[in-house]
Amino acid sequence: MNLLSVDTIEQAREKIRACVKSLPIKNETVSLDESLGRILALDIFAEEDIPAFNRATVDGYAVISSDTAGAGEAIPVFLKCAGEVSMGEAAGFSIHSGECAYVPTGGMIPSGADAVAMIEYCEDSGGSIAVYEAVASGAGVALAGEDIKKGALLLRRGTLIRPQEAGALSAAGIIHFPVFVPLRLSIISTGDELVSPEGIPAPGKIRDINSNALKALSLRRGYSVVSSKIVSDDAALLEAAIGEAIAISDVVVISGGSSKGEKDSTASAINRAAKPGVFSHGLSLKPGKPTILGWDEESRTLLAGLPGHPVAAMVVFELLLGWLCDKLFDRPPGFAVPARISCNVPGSPGRAVCQPVILRLEGDSYTAEPVFGKSGMITTLTRADGYVMIDLNKEGLKKGESVMVHLF
Repeated sequence: MNLLSVDTIEQAREKIRACVKSLPIKNETVSLDESLGRILALDIFAEEDIPAFNRATVDGYAVISSDTAGAGEAIPVFLKCAGEVSMGEAAGFSIHSGECAYVPTGGMIPSGADAVAMIEYCEDSGGSIAVYEAVASGAGVALAGEDIKKGALLLRRGTLIRPQEAGALSAAGIIHFPVFVPLRLSIISTGDELVSPEGIPAPGKIRDINSNALKALSLRRGYSVVSSKIVSDDAALLEAAIGEAIAISDVVVISGGSSKGEKDSTASAINRAAKPGVFSHGLSLKPGKPTILGWDEESRTLLAGLPGHPVAAMVVFELLLGWLCDKLFDRPPGFAVPARISCNVPGSPGRAVCQPVILRLEGDSYTAEPVFGKSGMITTLTRADGYVMIDLNKEGLKKGESVMVHLF
């Protein structure tokens, strides 16, 4: 039997990087309404102060803070009410020492005022306002440009547009901006045993998990899935499917058939459909050793043969193809949570181990509880919050050892 000559994760990434350096990265301008989930292609700078004027953050009376010094429940300060500010309109007047003006939350602060006394601590005394609490300068006020100054960096290139980013762009009046065009990705799930999820499996058959799981993961990571199909363990059919996918894709993912078994023909099919073909066969990772990477120079398409087991397929996708999207689109590294491992976890000599874990809050810190399960069991990942990487040179983790949990 032929043994796999494995690459480390870093070696595999460097080989991928060498291939995709010629991959054209495009951007397009979209409207704010269609930007959710897209990745910014350029830095975005504020074109005006946010907020554009001094605004009240509470209902109350705009005051000169020094006028309220010493105010209290027993001895209030009395100020003449110089007027009211209507919501959505300019103040239109100023206040001077000894005066105040009613302002609703979000209303414009009249010039001269530097604070707002909350209405709960004020009382209308027939023409004058009794203020029962001293306020400091800036209290109850959002200053012009306090959120962001005109010309300041609002959002960085590589930022994923979430609801909060959409809100910031709305506040700045930026409704059209450039985003990256997603890489086109095709999924081929192989196996004589596979039927579609809506089908009823006959004895010996199973429903295809990987197509939908990898599609969801691809979309979350910023790819555009242009094709997804199931192909039986037939070398000619697989080669044809790969060829069709190469013609419309930047990345082709083949799930299954990546090992060295009798019907594992993914590597040879890639070599026939793509030139120069396979450049890596075997990853020093558990789960995920029988991983194949290939390249088609003419179409500039990356091919990835992932293990057929769902956990292994999703782990390898995340570590290689998720990483690729981050690199190409300048995404910041994923968030990791410090924790302590709850029990001893064995390593795998010569292979990095990706260990799914559940995060449990204990006191003011997290414990990472391993989720043990075979890589063919998809619920191993449904129960996990993230994963811990055990270096290929480590014998394992000891109970209580500090780890970083990479969130799924």
